[in-house]
Amino acid sequence: MRIGHGYDAHRLVSGRKLVLGGVEVPYELGLDGHSDADVLLHALMDAMLGAAALGDIGKLFPDSSADYLGISSLELLRRTARALSAVGYRLVNADCTVIAQRPRLAPYIDQMRRNIADALGVNMAEISVKATTEEHMGFTGSGEGMCAHAVVLIEAK
Repeated sequence: MRIGHGYDAHRLVSGRKLVLGGVEVPYELGLDGHSDADVLLHALMDAMLGAAALGDIGKLFPDSSADYLGISSLELLRRTARALSAVGYRLVNADCTVIAQRPRLAPYIDQMRRNIADALGVNMAEISVKATTEEHMGFTGSGEGMCAHAVVLIEAK
């Protein structure tokens, strides 16, 4: 068994959709990035790749490649799961936290968990997603951006 931790942060900007956990969340701002900028899934993928010592998402899916421009992070998550499988690992469970002052994410958490579980081919019970604020402190508290942390446990198949 191996443990991995992932972290990602993106700036909030106008003119982009807000996608978290593969869910389009109604909000006036979206996350800026090369792909759909799904900060939750990016942290999760980094945790998975780190646990397997495969680097990070920038190594696997470089933002210098037009292949990943605007791509769904759910598709990148499926590819990450295949990369883990190719080196003999499978996800046991994941615990993820999104840090954002707004919007309120509670109504979308179960769909995020379902999307992640489906993309990884695991039971929804193996996926935890939580949301919290930083009480108006820092870049997340001011609404400048969002970030996410993820911790995963993987095991040899």
